[in-house]
Amino acid sequence: MPIQLEIVTPERLAYSDTVDSVVLPGSEGELGVLPHHAPLVAMLGVGELRIRKGGSEESFAIAGGFLQVRPDKVVVMAETADLASDIDLEKAQEARREAGTRHRGRLSRRRGPVRRSRRPPAGAPADPRRGTASSRGPPASGAWRQRSADGGRSSLPLGISPGTGHP
Repeated sequence: MPIQLEIVTPERLAYSDTVDSVVLPGSEGELGVLPHHAPLVAMLGVGELRIRKGGSEESFAIAGGFLQVRPDKVVVMAETADLASDIDLEKAQEARREAGTRHRGRLSRRRGPVRRSRRPPAGAPADPRRGTASSRGPPASGAWRQRSADGGRSSLPLGISPGTGHP
């Protein structure tokens, strides 16, 4: 039993037909969809979308967007979707070279490494939820825990009743 596939971009309906299967690039890896697939919504990555219909296979180059698998159809909402056979290989390679040149130019203009730290700078005020700026976890006294029916496992501040948000 084939499934209905629609590939849509902001500009046009790129493809609409019944297919046997579709394999596409998800943001976390490749996804394959066959008939009777469970309902799904997923983010798409950049790569090749392959459509299998009968004994033949078609390919699209897609970039970004979302996938929606419904009981009656599969909808691919992509930022771009180009049938592989319609892509001019020379123009694509030239665009890639130009993009690489622009990217390398931006990297050379950087002024030193970007530093990201999870620790607050020395002398920073203490975080009241953590005790002091350098401590890990709750204060040692455990005064922030509330003894309750759950055996003291509640992480609410002292005096706040579970489920109410009030003393």
